[in-house]
Amino acid sequence: MFRRPPIGKHRLRSSRSAIRCVHIQSPLPPHLSKLSLLADKCTSMRQLQQIHAQMIVSATINDNFAASRLLSFSALSLHGDLIYASKLLNSVQQPNMFMWNTLIRGLAISPDPSEALFLYIKMRRIGVTPGKHTFPFLLKACSNLQSLTSCKQVHTQVVKVGLDLDLHVVNSLIRGYSVSCSLEDARQVFDEFPDKNVNIWTTIVCGSAQNNCPEDALALFDEMVAQKFEPNGPSLSSVLSVCAQSGCIDIGEKIHRYIQEKGLETGVILDTALVNMYAKNGALVMARNCFNNMPHKNIVTWNAMISGLAIHGHAKEALDYFHELERHRVVPNDRTFVGVLSACCHAGMLDFGWKIFKSMRSVYGIEPKIQHYGCMVDLLGRGGRVVEAEELIKGMPWKADLKILGALLSACGSHGNLEVAERVVKKMIVLEPDNHGVYVVLSNMYADVGRWEDVLRVRGIIKDGSLTKTPGWSIVGGE
Repeated sequence: MFRRPPIGKHRLRSSRSAIRCVHIQSPLPPHLSKLSLLADKCTSMRQLQQIHAQMIVSATINDNFAASRLLSFSALSLHGDLIYASKLLNSVQQPNMFMWNTLIRGLAISPDPSEALFLYIKMRRIGVTPGKHTFPFLLKACSNLQSLTSCKQVHTQVVKVGLDLDLHVVNSLIRGYSVSCSLEDARQVFDEFPDKNVNIWTTIVCGSAQNNCPEDALALFDEMVAQKFEPNGPSLSSVLSVCAQSGCIDIGEKIHRYIQEKGLETGVILDTALVNMYAKNGALVMARNCFNNMPHKNIVTWNAMISGLAIHGHAKEALDYFHELERHRVVPNDRTFVGVLSACCHAGMLDFGWKIFKSMRSVYGIEPKIQHYGCMVDLLGRGGRVVEAEELIKGMPWKADLKILGALLSACGSHGNLEVAERVVKKMIVLEPDNHGVYVVLSNMYADVGRWEDVLRVRGIIKDGSLTKTPGWSIVGGE
């Protein structure tokens, strides 16, 4: 099993809010139960805490249903607080299975999915038996961690509890193994499961495509159809999404032909998946055709077209689509601007890129994310404005990651700015001490200006450790 202390001792920061211990009582009267339902309508943790306080004062909190509504918001809402949710669960004397599952689910999709596994350990240590809904959430954590070891350990738990024939659990196991790059284990689970449905088939097809096995994915898709499992819109969209990510255009084209031959109604989601698949794979003529034939489009459709064109170097056309989007009064989102700024990078349109970047906040009310800053650093660096790029990084609300620093270092190498390069290398080594590839760039820059003593010094550092080089420092097209 996983080796980790109970969640009561985990790394989550302590919350200022004290949470009173919850006791189990008889069901609430109707007039009091209404208060717990207000938790579902909260839009902030402050509102939830006010409702929580009222529940304590009115004794409404002395019921598992009331506590579960508070827990659902704090664990699953975009405005929730997982620390608060953990304290809520710890305050309940006998939490029901719904409560455990809710917090496991919230932790599974958090920045640290391993916390879901550690909560499961605590649950088992105090003698709580997991239900059929527990394992899909737990395996979601394994998928997000891409941890084969965790998948195998959870699989063992599934067998012990006797849920190895549950359809949803098996589907999650196949996905977990596939994402963790163990297609062999995923295929074994799939082959041994007797009661397959279209979702199970879709998951194994997606898994095969994700693991660079397009021939297996095609064969499985053919077998699925031959066995009368007709894929529906959501399943087809899922496979097309994987095809876009993994470059399996053959499968995508086969699915497109299947849709046409069957005369299936597509709709915005499936049509957008086709546009995205063709655009990401560089089949831009087909992407345009699908885009132009769509009677209805949403912002995701526009983003797929803009990003696809930008990734493949068709910067001017990508920007034309952005201007057309504005003419159609479609409101862009943060992903739109990643595509637009990427196009500016490919085209070297520094002034326009700056204008777009500044307009995000001033015109559209969108706070730039680290991807947008990364595009601007790349754009400034390509234009030789290395010092400005460094200043932009210093002004970010987050610490720079390796991609952004790598893009700046690459610009330093292209434009011979040793002063900035030396500072960047120091920061990159702090983030990844074993990556001596940054020293290779620095050594080459010293050699270019004839600083041979520094070349020898840096090469000595390289020889002291194993030489590993992180490829692809440019973040353009990374979305």
